[in-house]
Amino acid sequence: MTAARRSLSIFGATGSIGASTLDLVARNARAFEVLALTANSDPHALAALARNHRAKIAVIADEAHYGALKEALAGSGVEAAAGRQALIDAARMGADWTMAAIVGCAGLEPTLAALAEGRTVALANKEALVSAGELMMDAAQASGATLLPVDSEHNAIFQCLAGADLGHVQRIVLTASGGPFRTKSLAEMAQMTPEQAVRHPNWSMGAKISIDSATMMNKGLELIEAGHLFPIGLDRIEIIVHPQSVVHSLVEYRDGSMLAQLGSPDMRVPIAHTLAWPERMDTPCQRLDLASLARMDFEAPDADRFPTLALARAAGNAGGALPAVLNAANEVAVAAFLARQIGFLDISAIVERVLSGYSGARPASIGDVLEADRIAREAALRLTESVKA
Repeated sequence: MTAARRSLSIFGATGSIGASTLDLVARNARAFEVLALTANSDPHALAALARNHRAKIAVIADEAHYGALKEALAGSGVEAAAGRQALIDAARMGADWTMAAIVGCAGLEPTLAALAEGRTVALANKEALVSAGELMMDAAQASGATLLPVDSEHNAIFQCLAGADLGHVQRIVLTASGGPFRTKSLAEMAQMTPEQAVRHPNWSMGAKISIDSATMMNKGLELIEAGHLFPIGLDRIEIIVHPQSVVHSLVEYRDGSMLAQLGSPDMRVPIAHTLAWPERMDTPCQRLDLASLARMDFEAPDADRFPTLALARAAGNAGGALPAVLNAANEVAVAAFLARQIGFLDISAIVERVLSGYSGARPASIGDVLEADRIAREAALRLTESVKA
């Protein structure tokens, strides 16, 4: 780490990525100054984090919780704010490094605002890049911002590339754990409950991303994301199931060389890489013992049991608003499943029907993306209601 103290902001501070980030920050307190911390709807947890890390401002997205946040921060010297515009304003504070970890499309506007500042943005919100990838990449290029991927797979690719010319890359291979239902039949998957679906075999994650892992939609979203971050064409980006989650992704070069990034399944590893980049920092993460691991397995994903992969690839190839529609419909369907309103297999079925019924124009602005998102959510909600009926 360099001696200069870096300012940082964390959007989604109370989630699993936020917790892992703040753990690393606390272990390197002299290296970082916390400007802004945000959360969606837990004012007490947010206030505690803001106090502990001496943040300048704490922002709660849900304005209904502003009073509780302000009261919890009374006398602390930490400013309290709430609402959509407050999130955007916090992103414009000019932090040297911003963690974009708000779940779903809600993180799109703050992430774009942070990119416009021309600093470093660590992206853990894959949905924002999926929904508005062209706009985000254009914003980063226009401002000169550095966009660093936090997802373990994309961070692995970034490390394997190490600044190499993409013209030398033959293909990129995204690894997937296969989730908790990797060996389940379709009949068994139809009966799975939310409690079973969130029980990821390797990673500790929030409910939404855990369900995405169970359907493998997370890998479909990551495919689209990789297409924006590493533009070699989706036809040269593959997905392979690797149950041990030790190899996080691979890059094959034109000469036949294949590089892989390995590490324990701990999100603090890729987060630390982005926090210290272009240097490295110590972490408390468990080191790999390859002798104890003994074996690493790889297998092709089952397209019949995991149709989300084909849906995501088709949406990514089509481009336009379809990736945003895919993401929005999936968010609604996942929420309905977690609320026990639909079955597990209904998630992909609803997404497919929303995609097939959408005919909007190609987005030219963030407003267009949000409109496509709104239309897709309404369509998905109608379908979840019909499933419940």
